[in-house]
Amino acid sequence: MDRLIRATAADAQIRAFACVSTDMVEEARKRHDLSPVACAALGRLMTGGVMMGAMLKGDNDIVTLQLLGDGPIGKVTVTADSKGTVKGYADNPSVMLPPNSLGKLDVGGAVGNGYLQVIKDMGLKEPYSGQVMLQTGEIAEDLTYYFVTSEQIPSSVGLGVLMNRADMTVKQAGGFIIQLMPFASDEVLERLEENIKNLKPVTAMLDEGDSAEQMLEKILAGFDIEYNDEMPVKFYCNCSRQRVEKALISVGKKELESMISDNEPVKVNCHFCNTDYEFSVDDIKNMLKKCQ
Repeated sequence: MDRLIRATAADAQIRAFACVSTDMVEEARKRHDLSPVACAALGRLMTGGVMMGAMLKGDNDIVTLQLLGDGPIGKVTVTADSKGTVKGYADNPSVMLPPNSLGKLDVGGAVGNGYLQVIKDMGLKEPYSGQVMLQTGEIAEDLTYYFVTSEQIPSSVGLGVLMNRADMTVKQAGGFIIQLMPFASDEVLERLEENIKNLKPVTAMLDEGDSAEQMLEKILAGFDIEYNDEMPVKFYCNCSRQRVEKALISVGKKELESMISDNEPVKVNCHFCNTDYEFSVDDIKNMLKKCQ
């Protein structure tokens, strides 16, 4: 089962999140029929997003992450809440690219140059929005740069998606976010940097059978770790036929009358989960009545 854990270490000088997200990313792959490189890009962003969602305090708080690059995948969007659910999509889910110079899926090439935008809706009058230039397009480095630049929190982010070569399903997915508190000592920083420098990639650790706890134990070797809590994580979209109907009613009487005059069923697709909703002419007529 996919799960996320929260921990602190070195007398709360470090806070840490680790996540195994294999089933969650596979669900996204199936729903959107993602190519391997699109799956790696969306899967990494979803894994980072679900951990950032876990940082939110309120039950109704949500965070949205967008990769706004000029690469062939187009815009990649992920939304997560504080309860471990996440959804997302890529503009071009079927993008195909040759491997990069390391023989890996070329996520950076798919994303291209541009911006990472983070929007936090915490029930205030205006949502918080931060934007940074993409550093590599490989996503983990870009999120690390975002935390340091926009939130002034020294951080290390690791994310990975490993595909099965035989059938291109998701074999492993997961990640971690490690953050230093303002009062962290130089000694703690140096030891943590040394640990991270010698760390295997996330997908290698997961493929060797490491759990979220075992990943953190390697990253935080030499520190006392205190596990705070854990929660299941999953791909979940809150769209429904009723919500789509409300959205159609909100377009107004004139638009609905135009749809009726076309005398064709209306199809609406949810970008986030790729579910199609179809409404007959009679359905639209009933919506028109609710408009009046």
